[in-house]
Amino acid sequence: MRSILKITPVLVIAGLMMAGFDVLIASPLAFAYAVIIAMLTERYKFKDLLDAAIENLTHFIIVFLILQLAYGVAESFMTTGVAAAVIDAALSLGVKANTVALVGFISTCLLSVSTGTSWGTFAACAPIFLWLNHITGGSILLTIGAIAGGSCFGDNIGLISDTTVVSSGIQGVEIIRRVRHQGVWSLLCLISAAIVFYLVGSSMGLGSASVSAADAIAELPAEVWEKLAEERASAVTLLKQVQEGAPMIMLVPFFVVLVLAVAGVNTLICLGGGIAASLVFGYFAGTVTSLTEFLETCCLTGFADAGSWSIVMMLWVGAFGGVMNKMEAFKPIADFTVKISKSVRHLMCCNALLCLFGNAALGDEMAQIVTIGPILKDITTKNVEASEKDMYTLSLRNATFSDAMGVIGSQLIPWHTYIGFFLGISISVYPLAEGVVTAFGMIKYNYFAWISVASIIILTFTGWDRFIPLFKLPTEPDVKLKKS
Repeated sequence: MRSILKITPVLVIAGLMMAGFDVLIASPLAFAYAVIIAMLTERYKFKDLLDAAIENLTHFIIVFLILQLAYGVAESFMTTGVAAAVIDAALSLGVKANTVALVGFISTCLLSVSTGTSWGTFAACAPIFLWLNHITGGSILLTIGAIAGGSCFGDNIGLISDTTVVSSGIQGVEIIRRVRHQGVWSLLCLISAAIVFYLVGSSMGLGSASVSAADAIAELPAEVWEKLAEERASAVTLLKQVQEGAPMIMLVPFFVVLVLAVAGVNTLICLGGGIAASLVFGYFAGTVTSLTEFLETCCLTGFADAGSWSIVMMLWVGAFGGVMNKMEAFKPIADFTVKISKSVRHLMCCNALLCLFGNAALGDEMAQIVTIGPILKDITTKNVEASEKDMYTLSLRNATFSDAMGVIGSQLIPWHTYIGFFLGISISVYPLAEGVVTAFGMIKYNYFAWISVASIIILTFTGWDRFIPLFKLPTEPDVKLKKS
């Protein structure tokens, strides 16, 4: 009964979100409930639980900094003409309503690998592709699902991704070997999702003819312009730049971020470089006339938007995860997975599901990685007999599970901080999405997430991973459960 009580906070936060409560309401209520349960079941004092919550939040500090710069990049790209230049370039290449989601997916996949951050990638690309989608007459849900999935691709496999680094470090594996282990599988998921986005876009009856950006923008009704001016002035600037034709020199800041990332530069520097480049080239293009105005409209507005709700939400979710970890809410589940596993392959599959469940419970991918990751390592080392080489391969898969189920799996969890962030920034840069785009709508059309999560579970359970180069797990009798 005590073990069941420890898990009930997960049901509380899930139930509140499904009942329509905002995450800023659901997360503090779930945190308060988790504190009560921890005090009742483990006799902890409130101070002990508060300390655990604060300690868990230390893992979020770097994420908070990235989040601030991510919003700053989005705002600077929208106001200086970077986003408009990319939109114009895409339109000149013949992007249409039925292909805008596909182009957005591939673009965000490439950028996320280069930057190592899904948050930064989405923030930089949302103002570009959401308005490009509007101009071409595409499906807003399909496009958001595409750029959300693409943004997570590189965060799961990028060499400079924080989640890749942390998940690999916890399992004690080299990052480059981890990337090689899952590389072919990740690429196959990318190709499969790209095909699906193309087929779905083509089957929706969306237009296949090129459109005039100026004509499409001119048709926006007056009330839309008023709403944009009130809620996101930079969106008005973006649309006017697209309508008038943005200087192609403003494509440079976009590639600056790409080049810095490929060079292995820290994520914070990559994003900061994007802001600085948009300032410098904005001066040359005439889209920036004052440093003070740039800082106020880009950095100040972007940073304020990030702090207005996103960081507050993550603080509560992080505190919730700290309390859940303190009372070892997941230990009974970990013990149960060992009992029901009949083979090493079954045990590894359970590890994948444990990561997904932990991500849903904690509502944050980094919290899941640092909380569930050590549990995976402990389960495997204590219950599997294998050579050093085979054990290392199992560790590679555990690192992949931890990262993939954290970053990509987050896209299937309605109350996850990722979904909240993606929805928030979508509405922020494209206010017309409010009331149209929902968490469940985004999840429905994120085909990359569905393909990735389902395939890694099925391949692991069935043994079909042997058909994927470098992805095969060692099999019995080379490895076996100790209880056997």
